[in-house]
Amino acid sequence: MHASLERIARCGARWALLVAVVAAVGCATPAELRKLQNRVTDLERTGGGGKGSDAGRGRVAEIGAEVEELKRAVDGLNGRLEVMDRQVQVALEEARAARSEANTGAGAAPTAVPGANASGAGPGDPVSQEVQSYRDAHTKWREGDAAGCVDLFGKFLQTYPASDYADDATYWLADCYFKQGNFSAAVLRFDDVARQYPSGDKAADALYRQGEALLRMGHGTAAGNAFEKVLRDYPESSRAPEAKRQLALLGAG
Repeated sequence: MHASLERIARCGARWALLVAVVAAVGCATPAELRKLQNRVTDLERTGGGGKGSDAGRGRVAEIGAEVEELKRAVDGLNGRLEVMDRQVQVALEEARAARSEANTGAGAAPTAVPGANASGAGPGDPVSQEVQSYRDAHTKWREGDAAGCVDLFGKFLQTYPASDYADDATYWLADCYFKQGNFSAAVLRFDDVARQYPSGDKAADALYRQGEALLRMGHGTAAGNAFEKVLRDYPESSRAPEAKRQLALLGAG
């Protein structure tokens, strides 16, 4: 019972810390995200004018570069929110497990916690290692270290294939392959996300990015199939309008 109370105190402290971090960082992030997304939309809307002159073309190129920079910033903010959300979920599960163990008494079997292995290790240890491994890999992605990102996310998926992080890890791994110019590997990994996690929050995005990778490889028909699947399976997603524009460009080409 004493050990259980200690676990409750430890989990409570961790929960309080995470709540404080969310209040300090997470709450401001949606506002930043909306601001960046609105700026991207404004830039894309105004990027088509003045193409007939050198100055106009220069401005279009400058706006295009700024759009890409802002999109990367939006992705970074989304990544920060994902990691924070996962940490809060893990802390909540650990706190519930500790309370359950304390309530049932010292002789009762411990409540299972996601991520715990069968070796008898404490439930917090493997979960913490899993979270840290994901965060280390995501840090490589955030820093633009594509090679490091591929290495760490690949190892993460080998070590924790059934992790709650697996769909996100597969997506970021595909994105890192894309940034490396390894489009064939990116196509396969984006396909893994869409096929294995069709109801996940990255399924539509993965299908669209698969289409982009196929375009880079010169496979216009296959890319069109990917964009059509976005419209068919995820018509309400944020990627649907972009998929529609891509199909229009392919049709015009």
